[in-house]
Amino acid sequence: MRKGSLLVIGLAGMMFGHTVYGQQKPHYTQYLTNQYIINPALTGIENYVDIRLSHRHQWVGIADAPVTTYFTIHKAIGKADARSTATSFDVPDENPRSRQYWREYSSAEPHHGIGLQIINDRTGPLNRFTAMATYAYHVGISSQTSLSAGIAAGITNIALKTDKLEWEIPVDPAVFGSGILNRFRPDINVGLYLYSANYFAGISAQQIYPQKISFTDGSITAEGKSVPHIFAHAGYRFNLTDEWNFIPSVMGKFVSPVPVQFDLNARWMYKDFLWFGGGYRTDDGFSGHVGMQVAQSITFGYSYDYNFSRLYNYSRGTHEVQIGFLIGNKYYQGCPRNVW
Repeated sequence: MRKGSLLVIGLAGMMFGHTVYGQQKPHYTQYLTNQYIINPALTGIENYVDIRLSHRHQWVGIADAPVTTYFTIHKAIGKADARSTATSFDVPDENPRSRQYWREYSSAEPHHGIGLQIINDRTGPLNRFTAMATYAYHVGISSQTSLSAGIAAGITNIALKTDKLEWEIPVDPAVFGSGILNRFRPDINVGLYLYSANYFAGISAQQIYPQKISFTDGSITAEGKSVPHIFAHAGYRFNLTDEWNFIPSVMGKFVSPVPVQFDLNARWMYKDFLWFGGGYRTDDGFSGHVGMQVAQSITFGYSYDYNFSRLYNYSRGTHEVQIGFLIGNKYYQGCPRNVW
């Protein structure tokens, strides 16, 4: 078997093998600007329709390394506008998120949210396509604190392109030379999210319905299984001046039986118009990210991951881009109110 194929099979084993375990869900560096991708409880958290497009090329320079693309859209149903009059527009040269704004922040009125997530994640001969509808309910539990609960349900298609496998030993004829093999599975995610003017904390469980995955007819043992993934994330906003906010955050990823992995992040925001920061992922590497609001309802973000694991000698890092569209503000709100 060629070295390139050995790497591909190793990556496949990380995703589905029952003797080699790893994270089966994609990594994201810019999840902070779209926490909805990891927690369905954020469905409908803002006043507007939130649309995000993202593309992530992991481990550039390694053939058949992971490539992840997603599209998400969600909106609130029955949510009152944060601003109540048609004259509630941003004043030129003033920060729309000044200290006074946060002092007057109030919790969410009870409302619903609906959304859709479409994710395609490809690693070598394996391709995972997921489509999920999401729902959440938001309610204020104090004057400035809200709680939401969400669920996502849909299907996942796992496809194996057998023509990309090169074997030097006999293999199950159900796998060898048969083109593309598809396996469809139901998929369910759940989550909770607590948010206020100065902090957020959430927990979500993905792939909560474990299932066996096999691409053979049983002639050889090649059966794996999907396992639940738990994500716990939290952050705090420090108002440094009327123009600058500083937001440290952390996320823990729990996938049994591998060790817990943590993402530590720090982000600076200028007038909620420009943001930049960096992060550290345990046992993996460092990242840097930058973003800005390029138009009234359009945002753009870019991140780069520098890997210091054994892949360092083969990879030129990881690139991720994200474009956001904020559509349908009755009274223009130039940036997120609850997810900063």
